[in-house]
Amino acid sequence: MVLRRIGVWSAARLYGGVCAALGLVFGAIFALVAGGMAGMASDGGAGGAGLVSGPFGAIFGVGAIIALPLFYGVMGVIIGALTAALYNLFAGWFGGIELDIQ
Repeated sequence: MVLRRIGVWSAARLYGGVCAALGLVFGAIFALVAGGMAGMASDGGAGGAGLVSGPFGAIFGVGAIIALPLFYGVMGVIIGALTAALYNLFAGWFGGIELDIQ
């Protein structure tokens, strides 16, 4: 059995979904790490010993959880479509991938 062609739109949708899920994971990590660090500020009155969260932590946190999955998803659709189209082109020239399925 030889895989000769991949549906470009189906590969793009699948890859976009996988990348969006990864973007959600990375966005959550970014929100915890970078959002927390950006929201910390010295209170100055205690000699700089105390740290308080400002509004920037929430902005970075929510922004990362919304923006990164969208960005990763859109880029995944583009890269998935490009990869499937290139596979179809090269499979036409050199033959497809041989599969041994039982």
